[in-house]
Amino acid sequence: MAFRYVDNELYVENVKVGDIVREVGTPVYVYSKNHFVSQFRKFDRAFKGNHIICFAVKANSNLAVIKTFAELGAGADIVSKGELFRALKAGIEPSKIVFSGVAKTKDEIEHALESSILMFNVESEDELLNINTVAKEKGRKVPISFRVNPDVDPKTHPYISTGLKKNKFGVPYDEALELYLKAKKLENIDIVGVQFHIGSQLLDTKPIYDASVRIAKLIKELQSDGIEISVVDVGGGVGIVYNENEDKEPSIETYAEQVERAFNGFDLKLVFEPGRFLVGNGGVLVSRVVYHKSNGPKNFMIVDSGMNDLLRPSLYNAYHEIKPLVKKDNKMLKCDIVGPICETGDFFARDYEIEDVKNGDCIVVFSAGAYGFTMSSNYNSRPRPAEVLVEGDRFRIVRKREILEDLIRGEEL
Repeated sequence: MAFRYVDNELYVENVKVGDIVREVGTPVYVYSKNHFVSQFRKFDRAFKGNHIICFAVKANSNLAVIKTFAELGAGADIVSKGELFRALKAGIEPSKIVFSGVAKTKDEIEHALESSILMFNVESEDELLNINTVAKEKGRKVPISFRVNPDVDPKTHPYISTGLKKNKFGVPYDEALELYLKAKKLENIDIVGVQFHIGSQLLDTKPIYDASVRIAKLIKELQSDGIEISVVDVGGGVGIVYNENEDKEPSIETYAEQVERAFNGFDLKLVFEPGRFLVGNGGVLVSRVVYHKSNGPKNFMIVDSGMNDLLRPSLYNAYHEIKPLVKKDNKMLKCDIVGPICETGDFFARDYEIEDVKNGDCIVVFSAGAYGFTMSSNYNSRPRPAEVLVEGDRFRIVRKREILEDLIRGEEL
């Protein structure tokens, strides 16, 4: 395990997290490089056929994290010009980058086109026509796939469900064939693939298999109309364990077998876009307890990080395991663990049973390697935390803690 207790003190790999806190301060995100590498290799080994693993940059966009995956041969799944910039800076090969997202602007399309990425995942007819126009202006032909909405229920949180008709993502399954035929007539469009992604944090991968079967049927229809597909982008969505008492990590071997079975008989390159699976349990957020407070029957543990640092509990009511940085056998306390933000929704946990951590000591929010810092903000004019990457018995700061001057950079009186 990347994080473990030794003599009641939390370690990440071979480093005491307390040593990091003493040098860097709090709040701080701490990542395990070896966890990232191990998860990538586990995912990669599960697939026997031709495939690319494109790390979903939105999960954790720190340059050092992206570079870790670049060195392992990964590509990148991006959703903005900024993520493309980060991926290229970190050493991702342009030919392994896929560009997703429903609102790609002309500027973003031009930048990605000039970078010669693997393909654009197109999400509407309007976007298709815009990409064709930009490509024509540049005298280029653009490789595209359509993001097809297979209308399969992933049975996950509604905010991270993306494969149903009511979601904003993708083109309807029943309209996909017609759109491919329209795309075939456009001079500056090169149809190379089909993409789908039905949602995130899936602990049961069968819905991905069901969607794959539907997409395989579509590919046969496309082939009968003279449209050859060489790439299928299966998206991401494989979940992780947040709650050890309730969650069970899905078998990547089963997932791989399901997907490869669905597309058996086709000559295809499979693209996968894991994010959370690769980094989620490889990171923690460490925060210092500032105060305790009691409003009658309700207890509060108030810490120095808040929803601006880790948004998931407030946004999704998401569960994160929370423990003391150093276990001291203090009495157990049932409390809300809250931060300094002026919002009632600023909490990490409600009615949570935890060993009472005294003022000045630290708590650790686990499973914060994905959608942690990358979703952080400067709300309430709070500088964002530092990020630290650990490898073996060494650690280094891979993003400095913001200072007050960072808050007003670019502003004018």
